[in-house]
Amino acid sequence: MPGNELFPHYIEFRDVYKTFDRTVLDGVSFHIDAGETVAILGRSGGGKSVSLAHIMGFLKADAGRIVVAHTDITRAPESELRRIRKKVTMVFQSGALFDSLTVAENILFSLELREDYDAANREEIVRGLLRMVDLLDYYDSAPNDLSTGYKRAVAIARALAAQPECVLYDEPTTMVDPIMSDHLGNLMLRLKRQLHLTSLVVTHDLDLMWKVADKVIFLHEGKVIFFGPVHLLDKSDHPHIREFLAMDRVQI
Repeated sequence: MPGNELFPHYIEFRDVYKTFDRTVLDGVSFHIDAGETVAILGRSGGGKSVSLAHIMGFLKADAGRIVVAHTDITRAPESELRRIRKKVTMVFQSGALFDSLTVAENILFSLELREDYDAANREEIVRGLLRMVDLLDYYDSAPNDLSTGYKRAVAIARALAAQPECVLYDEPTTMVDPIMSDHLGNLMLRLKRQLHLTSLVVTHDLDLMWKVADKVIFLHEGKVIFFGPVHLLDKSDHPHIREFLAMDRVQI
């Protein structure tokens, strides 16, 4: 989707503030261009997931401006947010699958929400999406029979069924083994190259960040202490970033 003169970036935070019992976002500014994959790093409680909730319109900023899909959603009504959510979808950490439905039925649920849905091709589309995430063998499986990593892969397939422009990933590789983590990272990289989706990835997984991200946002105590190309993160002299990177290198 092309940008416009007022909002050239696909997603943009302009000096965003959010306070609950404490300040969680403290003048946060960053932008994501169409087709980019950007990772958000930082310690727990630093504002990463709260940022995703603002992009989805689940939370309203106390101050500042939020642009999503080249549209100012800062004070947008729910009707406008529903339109935006057809373009921007989220893969939750839990997977958020319906346990009462099979893997295929979970994907079909998302597919049927599309206005251009063609019932005649539904099985072909579902099988194609499962093939894309390497889970065709689990077509008739129940979500409860899947590992955490496989549930996330199904959640990605379900998100793609809506044909979004942008996917938000909330800790996609947390609580999975290294092999599954690598598989999910490869899947995200393949989707990035094949579909040219805009993506925002909240993660603590630096291997995933190095693999898929074009840019990085590093949040610390609600402030952006780094925003730039991923290859420059290692060159930052900020003490919190140096500590974060050093901890990842510790071999136990």
